Amino acid sequence: MRITELIKKDAVALGVKVNSKTEAIDTLVSLHKSCSNLSNPTAFKAEILKREEMGTTAVGMEVAIPHAKSASVKAPALAAITVPSGVDYGAADGQPCKLLFMIAATTDGDVHLEVLARLMQLLMDEEFTSKLKAAKSVDEFLSIIDAKESEKFPEESKPVAANKKAGYRVLAVTACPTGIAHTYMAAEALVKAGEKMGITVKVETNGSGGAKNVLTAKEIAECDGIIIAADKSVETARFNGKPVYSTKVSDGINKPEELINKIINGEAPVFRSSGKQSSTASPEKGESIGRQLYKHLMNGVSHMLPFVVAGGIFIAIAFLIDAASGVQAQGNSAFGTVTPVAAWFKNIGGYAFSFMLPILAGFIARSIADRPGLLVGFVGGFLASNGATLVNPGATDAIPSGFLGALLAGFAAGYLMLLVEKICDRLPDALEGIKPVLIYPLAGLGIVGVMMCAVNPFMGMINTGLNNGLSWLHQNNLGILLGCILGAMMSIDMGGPFNKAAYVFGTGMLTAAAASPDAAFQTTCYQVMASVMIGGMVPPLAIALSTTIFRNRWTAEERKNGVVNYIMGLSFITEGAIPYAASSPLKVIPSCAIGAAVAGGLSWLFGCTLMAPHGGVFVVATIGNPLMYLLALVIGSLVGMILLSLLKRPIRK
Repeated sequence: MRITELIKKDAVALGVKVNSKTEAIDTLVSLHKSCSNLSNPTAFKAEILKREEMGTTAVGMEVAIPHAKSASVKAPALAAITVPSGVDYGAADGQPCKLLFMIAATTDGDVHLEVLARLMQLLMDEEFTSKLKAAKSVDEFLSIIDAKESEKFPEESKPVAANKKAGYRVLAVTACPTGIAHTYMAAEALVKAGEKMGITVKVETNGSGGAKNVLTAKEIAECDGIIIAADKSVETARFNGKPVYSTKVSDGINKPEELINKIINGEAPVFRSSGKQSSTASPEKGESIGRQLYKHLMNGVSHMLPFVVAGGIFIAIAFLIDAASGVQAQGNSAFGTVTPVAAWFKNIGGYAFSFMLPILAGFIARSIADRPGLLVGFVGGFLASNGATLVNPGATDAIPSGFLGALLAGFAAGYLMLLVEKICDRLPDALEGIKPVLIYPLAGLGIVGVMMCAVNPFMGMINTGLNNGLSWLHQNNLGILLGCILGAMMSIDMGGPFNKAAYVFGTGMLTAAAASPDAAFQTTCYQVMASVMIGGMVPPLAIALSTTIFRNRWTAEERKNGVVNYIMGLSFITEGAIPYAASSPLKVIPSCAIGAAVAGGLSWLFGCTLMAPHGGVFVVATIGNPLMYLLALVIGSLVGMILLSLLKRPIRK
């Protein structure tokens, strides 16, 4: 959907003078009203203001993009104004906004997100925004946008040259466990590399909101080959008979030209689908066992995270409500369920949490054995969560094997189902139709039931030992060391295996806290989560501070993008630091890791706790001792900034 299709001439006003953010919003809403885009301007303005309360929509570089979904919007539309004298819109870089777009979106679908993404791609070009701000007429303003869109998205406006192959030469699929940053960074890197090399590239992103820019059957048939840059399983059966090169998502970010060349030069092996696995990525030729296990694990983690994040925040809200109502937390096993509203949040959050281990095990098993593994993994994960044994199958008095048991259940169930499928290949062809609906489920359920009941006692002992070890560290004042280690792990590979291991450990401790009546143990678990999150916030903030204060260490492009890292750091999105780490790994990674370790250790030293598994400073209400937590974050970020700025020498002009 092109920008120029959404914005009418009457919805653009140039050279406007407004004295405040409120006046700017009123002006933009009036433009929408004058174009009959709204059935109820008052209701739409209320939604805009509600969105602004969550955080300013100023994106820096003198640009703001207020946006909202509302039932009063008749059809998706845009309005725009230029403010030569600027207006204070609360931008993170402190600059007044001189170019404002307002997105009006309907409630059905995510059009506003698509338009916002497209606008952001265009507005990252300072020359483009400068032209818009200097436009003398509405026609000139719209023509500048149209020309930039045609340049940025040539496939929408330019016919395919007669001497060029129709369609895309290279297709790609990108996916990371969380589907937030790596997925889109790899996609952008591949497209830009293709443009630089003169090769048409289309990328399907398997993000947190589902697959976008999906590859069509015609595009697959006409392409030279497909790149799969993913750290979790993706749909691959559709690529049968085509050259496919599979690798990790970070290679899509750091080695896009190399990956494209593997397709163009015919170095990618031809993919042959077995016909059984329709949703798992075929291992790359020569791919290590560890890499394959990591991909299966990340497939489970990516599906588990929404349950952890949403459930954890609901439980944290329950604790806040009881605390605000004067309920004493110390020694109170009913804390979080005393008031009716708190009990509602606690129960709903607890239900979401209860799905965490079955979801983890189920999707690990599905990644290994496709659909037949899903049932077996789910049941194995549930048995791990309730601790059923052969002696006590009802789990009336059992110790759950917890997160470790669910991991074992997922991997064991997946590989056992592959074995069952292989054995069943010898059955008569007449039974082929009942294998997936009868034989696989029955055999798998029986096997996983016996297996988990047999291993649960041992996994339960290991799980109990880990919990006791955590309590011992706290009692012997060694928790600071654990906080430093977790903080450094969150920073050392910025979204990679170490980062994910620390984060999964932190969320696992939240689960353990929810299931434990021991208030002291719960506090220790919440301290773990606090150290984990603060460690993930430091790298983007340290880089943002360095690009702001030590400007001569960075290029103009790095300084411009550094502002965005303030928001990413405060939002607990560590991946914002990846482009900087990729360009100077030996300087950026050690500096950020040390700063994150300092922040994680100080968080523990100050007794800070965190009951929510995500959100950064925006879940400050769920942080215990929040002022000291912010102090630890500031100190860790400054340490990282100073070390980074000492290691990086000024750039010679």
